Amino acid sequence: MAEENLKQFKDEVIKHFDEKTEETKRHFDEKTEETKRHFDVVAEKLEDKIETVSEQVATNSEDITALKTDVHAIKDDVGIIKLDIEFIKNDLKQKVNRDEFAVLEKRVSMMEIKLNKIS
Repeated sequence: MAEENLKQFKDEVIKHFDEKTEETKRHFDEKTEETKRHFDVVAEKLEDKIETVSEQVATNSEDITALKTDVHAIKDDVGIIKLDIEFIKNDLKQKVNRDEFAVLEKRVSMMEIKLNKIS
């Protein structure tokens, strides 16, 4: 009878462990599915954010390209303006300044007066 009780006890322990093992497996399976759903949601949100950033980067790249084109055009214009200024400076150096013009005007006036006296 003790042997029978021991066998019955052993069977009950095995049954108990089997039940608890199944219960634990069900619990882990439920938690695994819950975790998968959670990470799927997180991954979807992350993909949306990455797509948004990607679109912004593409837009910024286009803007930068346009700005580079504008800068090159402005650079060319500034080069032309520098050449024009250099030509103007050279032309001005060849012209008479106001003081020199005033002296020349006085000399011409004096020569006209002398010429009028002679004639």
